[in-house]
Amino acid sequence: QVQLVESGGGLVQAGGSLKLSCAASGRAFSRYNMGWFRQAPGKEREFVAAISWSGGRTYYADSVKVRFTISRDNGKNTVFLQMNRLKPEDTAVYYCAAGGNGSDSIKYVYWGQGTQVTVSS
Repeated sequence: QVQLVESGGGLVQAGGSLKLSCAASGRAFSRYNMGWFRQAPGKEREFVAAISWSGGRTYYADSVKVRFTISRDNGKNTVFLQMNRLKPEDTAVYYCAAGGNGSDSIKYVYWGQGTQVTVSS
């Protein structure tokens, strides 16, 4: 069992930056691939980024490539999402997920409660 708690969301102007954190409790965090997803009002949840259990492989949605960076610290049971050059279309609730693989949300087993990111124009 893994519990995930996201933090770091907030309101930022377009072009600004935010860094999201996802703290995991429970054993074997370092065994899990991790992902970030987001859901905007009226839209389906979409993939943002993923990282392998070792941190050696990362994957990004085309819409955030170059602007966002996913990383993890297995010693601190935490995964991060650094978001730069934010755009209004990045506004969404951001969710951390564990136990999946790549961009398919269905494959992820554990989910956090989400953190709101709002980008003003």
